[in-house]
Amino acid sequence: MARLGPALLPALLLLLLLLWPRALRAKPTVRKERVVRPDSELGERPPEDNRSFQYDHEAFLGKEDSKTFDQLSSEESKDRLGKIVDRIDNDGDGFVTTEELKTWIKRVQKRYIYDNVAKVWKDYDRDKDDKISWEEYKQATYGYYLGNPAEFQDSSDHHTFKKMLPRDERRFKAADRDGDQTATREEFTAFLHPEEFEHMKEIVVLETLEDIDKNGDGFVDQDEYIADMFSHEENGPEPDWVLSEREQFTEFRDLNKDGKLDKDEIRHWILPQDYDHAQAEARHLVYESDKNKDEKLTKEEILENWNMFVGSQATNYGEDLTKNHDEL
Repeated sequence: MARLGPALLPALLLLLLLLWPRALRAKPTVRKERVVRPDSELGERPPEDNRSFQYDHEAFLGKEDSKTFDQLSSEESKDRLGKIVDRIDNDGDGFVTTEELKTWIKRVQKRYIYDNVAKVWKDYDRDKDDKISWEEYKQATYGYYLGNPAEFQDSSDHHTFKKMLPRDERRFKAADRDGDQTATREEFTAFLHPEEFEHMKEIVVLETLEDIDKNGDGFVDQDEYIADMFSHEENGPEPDWVLSEREQFTEFRDLNKDGKLDKDEIRHWILPQDYDHAQAEARHLVYESDKNKDEKLTKEEILENWNMFVGSQATNYGEDLTKNHDEL
């Protein structure tokens, strides 16, 4: 492989992340999950959690922060919970609604993407103007390739970079909502994590189609669908799960039964409009804490039921409450 210059190194990790589906396809019997679940950190409520409130704590605080909550006394936990409640009450009317709780829970579950953007931001914001232009990103990621094309001419990287550059530019333009060719932190987050933003969903569908559609006909047939998650190294029987996926394709993915998936069917597959875990958890917290049954919570009602929200545990997250934490 051609030598990689310093200008390319900061973006290598990002590039590897962008290319991870191709890496997985080279391995046999590997089942890859294409379905996008924006609240992937928040799964199903385990039936045994009715007494421990662990699920509630992880939903309300985030999994990592909830682990460290037992470092505080009950009074310290209540004090920090009160500050959190003030932030959840977006309209400042003194009540926390189910919708406000749902919004908070979704933001908590998305903290990891904002943390990821914060870690790489300085690698791309070269002029330190708190924005990242397309040119800055392109030079950081592809600068060495663009400046030294001869080194890549005979390598597999040439095809990879040639394909990824226009794809990245298209995604960047979709994330750049005001069209000024620069990305704010929110826009750059949408660029790196398009699955988390409604206005980027079409890009997610299109990139999925391009990844899987090997014959370039604009559709995904059953063999392409299977090849995306499984490849034969030797001639032999397909695993049971592959046979099951073929049945899934025929019975549930191919909605119009024409033997292939179009964009709408791909969208239905990878972006399912199913159960909203954050909504269900918000309703649960309100139901369990709403003493006067007015379908909204006061700070007093939340603090009275504090152990359901934060338990006798605490978090470094409390320290964030004194900071200007834009993502929450």
